[in-house]
Amino acid sequence: MTVVAYIVGVLVLAFGVAASIALHEVGHLTPAKRFGVRVTQYMVGFGPTVWSRTRGETEYGIKAIPLGGYIRMIGMFPPRAGEDPTKVRVSSTGRFSQLADEARKASLQEMRPGDENRVFYKLPVHRKVIIMLGGPFMNFVIGTVLLTVLVTAHGILALQDGARVASVAQCVKTAEQAQTDPNCAGAPDTPANAAGILPDDEIRTINGVAVKTSADVGRLVRPRVDQPTSIVVLRDGVEQTLTVTPILNTLPAYDDAGQPIVDADGKQKVVETGYLGISSAGVLDYETQPITAVPGIIGENLWRTAGAIVKIPQKMVGVWNAAFSGQERDVESPMSVVGVGRVAGDVSAGKLDSFVGESWSDKAWFLVMLIASLNFMLFIFNLIPLLPLDGGHVAGALWEGVKKSWAKLRGNPDPGHVDVAKALPVAYAVSLGLLVMSALLIYADLVNPINLGG
Repeated sequence: MTVVAYIVGVLVLAFGVAASIALHEVGHLTPAKRFGVRVTQYMVGFGPTVWSRTRGETEYGIKAIPLGGYIRMIGMFPPRAGEDPTKVRVSSTGRFSQLADEARKASLQEMRPGDENRVFYKLPVHRKVIIMLGGPFMNFVIGTVLLTVLVTAHGILALQDGARVASVAQCVKTAEQAQTDPNCAGAPDTPANAAGILPDDEIRTINGVAVKTSADVGRLVRPRVDQPTSIVVLRDGVEQTLTVTPILNTLPAYDDAGQPIVDADGKQKVVETGYLGISSAGVLDYETQPITAVPGIIGENLWRTAGAIVKIPQKMVGVWNAAFSGQERDVESPMSVVGVGRVAGDVSAGKLDSFVGESWSDKAWFLVMLIASLNFMLFIFNLIPLLPLDGGHVAGALWEGVKKSWAKLRGNPDPGHVDVAKALPVAYAVSLGLLVMSALLIYADLVNPINLGG
């Protein structure tokens, strides 16, 4: 059953990623067709074509490597000034010039009679921007819808009233006993163990006083040395009343700021206090949010995502060390789609119940959050103003708008279209960098994956 659950989690995530990629390309396709650009291909994935169908003038298909997608518009790059777009030639000198000319030729070779005004490069600047932002905007919409449903229907983790028992000491031992005997042979039970308190119990009240934070546990127990004390705990959804008798314990003294309290000789003071033998933590549970809280939550998510993307280059050093030197993987390091898939599988298989929750509902909603986060990442990442990312084409269109506006302001002739093809060496460098980074992340996620379970 665990293996089946793992596979289900991976498949759910894979479907979510594929749907997000497909809709991203729809975000480009719809305005492109609306503005009259001829779109010859709409593909999800890269590499060999697995399936395709032609509808109208566009071939729709799925390719073998599901790591992206694209639409193919004719005339993405303009011909050189004065050159016939149907007779683009390849320069014989200069490798970069050849790359640009080959890209121009490829983008114009599918032109048919009547397509002269259906090319992308002839569109007004604002229409170019709309088409290229359509994909990232679609990811933003997907992330927003999923996150809105998540926080309003299921909620987000928030501190609740009460304290959760993190651990229970089994026996009371002197410091000497603790060093010489790791077991509890001959040592008396701690008050908590004797009373039947268990890890994961939620402490609701102590001697009739409500417990709102883990700090309340120590505050309410300290004065009750040798006094039978009732404790109400929530266990498996049912409240139980236990009776515990704290014993005297001597602990180092600290002030309200958490600093040691020392005497005139500089020695730390001690305080005699009641002792149960437990460690406690705050209670985290899912709390639904009003619709008015959604914009702030989305803004925080976007800000956190942008910050994580900015830090990717420096964090890749840690990924390299984790992959090849066996160092512990930083839980905040970037992951490939393989790593995210492993997380989805682990969540479904119950390996991260302490992190996500035990119910199938909690697990399903976590997968929803994962897909929403991936879409916000795609939104931010594609806005980077470098080719081949959408932001690079947007930057080229905006630069064209600036040049045209400046020429018009000065009364100069129209400078024509910006030759984005000249930036292709940058595009190839970025593509190579992304390919190397993806390969490293996939390898690291296979040999030294992130451990979210602690």
